[in-house]
Amino acid sequence: MSEDVEQREIAAEQAFVDRVYVQLERSATAAAQLATEGHSRARLGHEGGLVERDAMVFQAARRIAQLDAAHEGLVFGRLDLDPGFDAEPRYIGRIGLRDDQRDSLLIDWRAPAAAVFYQATAAEPRQVVRRRVLRADHRTVVGVEDELLDADNPAAEHLPVVGEGALMAQLSRARDRSMHSIVATIQAEQDKAIRAPGRGVVSISGGPGTGKTVVALHRAAYLLYSDRRRYEGGGVLVVGPSGVFMRYIERVLPSLGETAVALRSLGEVVDGVRATRHDEPAVADIKGSERMAELLRRTARQQAPGSPREFSVFWRDDRIRLDAGTLGRVRRKLMSQGRRNRQLSRVAPALLDAMWRQVRGERGRERGREYFDAEMLSSQAFVDFAVSWWPPLDAMTVLAWLRDPEVLARAGDGVLSDEDQRILTKSWGFDLSVEDVPLLDELRYALGDVPQTTEEDDTLGVAEGGVDLQELTTASEREYAPSGRSWAPPTHRIEDDGFAHVLIDEAQDLTPMQWRMVGRRGRGASWTIVGDPAQSSWPVPEESARARAEALEGKALHEFHLSTNYRNSSEIYEYAAAYAERVGLDADLPTAVRSTGVAPREVDAGDDLEGAAHEAVVDIAGRVGGTVAIVVPVARRSEVNAWLAGWPEVADDASGARASVDSSVTPSGEDRIVVLTGLDTKGLEFDGIVVVRPDEIEAESATGRATLYVVLTRATQLLTTVR
Repeated sequence: MSEDVEQREIAAEQAFVDRVYVQLERSATAAAQLATEGHSRARLGHEGGLVERDAMVFQAARRIAQLDAAHEGLVFGRLDLDPGFDAEPRYIGRIGLRDDQRDSLLIDWRAPAAAVFYQATAAEPRQVVRRRVLRADHRTVVGVEDELLDADNPAAEHLPVVGEGALMAQLSRARDRSMHSIVATIQAEQDKAIRAPGRGVVSISGGPGTGKTVVALHRAAYLLYSDRRRYEGGGVLVVGPSGVFMRYIERVLPSLGETAVALRSLGEVVDGVRATRHDEPAVADIKGSERMAELLRRTARQQAPGSPREFSVFWRDDRIRLDAGTLGRVRRKLMSQGRRNRQLSRVAPALLDAMWRQVRGERGRERGREYFDAEMLSSQAFVDFAVSWWPPLDAMTVLAWLRDPEVLARAGDGVLSDEDQRILTKSWGFDLSVEDVPLLDELRYALGDVPQTTEEDDTLGVAEGGVDLQELTTASEREYAPSGRSWAPPTHRIEDDGFAHVLIDEAQDLTPMQWRMVGRRGRGASWTIVGDPAQSSWPVPEESARARAEALEGKALHEFHLSTNYRNSSEIYEYAAAYAERVGLDADLPTAVRSTGVAPREVDAGDDLEGAAHEAVVDIAGRVGGTVAIVVPVARRSEVNAWLAGWPEVADDASGARASVDSSVTPSGEDRIVVLTGLDTKGLEFDGIVVVRPDEIEAESATGRATLYVVLTRATQLLTTVR
């Protein structure tokens, strides 16, 4: 194919793309006018006008957001079909657009009419003669990649075929700090998972580099398109392993025209909570285990530390006493009726019942029970006792109780060993860890919501047997709330936690407690679950399997397996696969489709680890145009960050990009060279990887071999290990 023909084809596609962008601007103008008209409806002077305003402004805002997100690579595909089936080419894009005559100009990639773009093959062309992918830089077409799928069709004689193939061109592209859409290069096995049934659970498995994450995100976009009322109304929750990972993927859905999605790391699943610090592996293994559910259930039933153990009052001729035994019976009765905070309105009646049964004298009973109740509820001593004995409790307050070894020993008797309790006692801090977040959520559900009060109705009346909830809440916060907390009780209610769809990435790493936390968000949801068991960092898979089964109970399962590694060069993946086989990992080994001719390097650092690491980083940074990761054991992260800060020539390499110090905590979209731990690399990919002390990564946890296997599969072009 001559260069003149290629340039002529590019020019023809550019003319169409220009036409589409003109229509995009017209659609944006129309949406803005709709918003203006909507605001004017508020001046009609009646409620109907306000309703119309809200509806029009909402629809306009959503359309504007969709149009704004679609600018980059708006048109990416073209189908030339059998003329007997459809004589006009079909153009595929990130969103759908119609021209001024309401005829289809651009087909949304999620629409049924676009499915054949991904499903057609040379063996089964499905009326497609030529499939073309347009490569664009913003609004400019810079190349086209063609596949002739039906060479025997007479129309093929008149269709030029240009390029080396869209998929291989995409795989050779340098990476930056964000995941990109694969909407132009989705393969047939991936498309089946994307367009799977919307109900039940879709499980996407496969080895490293098979595109599990990006396929799952495209599935979320497809579901929103196919049933927008359900999924946008109920919400879509995407959960990933870390903040680093979530920032890596955050561009994908907006680039596909979807913004109605909540992206949260495992440290952010609970509203009002944000944790980034991880506990040491020994601590994380305890906090993640299913035993913690029983420990926290018991803790939620404990009497608040420091609360009164008895109450007595003289009434007429009787001494009334609420001793430990009586209060214990009242407590058990209240606990049997539901969550602790929901029993607040029943506390006073239950205490008064126990007290009234002790009234024996004639003078005490002559005016009856109502008079007795009114007198007690007007007694400040009784109200103070009720407030102190059964305060409203938030999850952070109760979790803080476990810092006391005596409380932990009482709740953990028969659940945790003495050694486990010792490890936990040393781990608690005022700054939450990622592993603490599921524990908070467990307590939230065990306790129930803390009551909310208003100025108009801040008490429960005597007739309901209540006490002043404002006084209750104030006293509770004053007496029991820990200082220095990094978490505030959520203002939303437990009932608001549910979503219409839940997408879990790196699902093999979820602990049993994390499965319980995420499962509560998806009781009535459909699910997409992505994972590879061989990459699991959780040491007791049987526990996770039980928790996962409980979270998904009653839902139909649709399983999809991806078998082709699109990320790694074959040289890198053969090296990683050989390691997996050598250390006994039961790894899913996909087929790598791309070769660079460059094998991974192993460097013996000797006595100069920093010098060897420096040389390896300089070498790789000079040979790749995209991102480079320095992967280190957890214990060496600060040390290597200090090295990197002292290597200015690495930051000032030919790319002009800068290096990132401690980007595992605060990554930037501009970072080219980053320092990460093994777990930080989950779900990420880089053009080049330098692994420092792989033996230490392997030895730092019970699942260190799986973690090192993950690290070895993150590089797309170059891999060096510094031993």
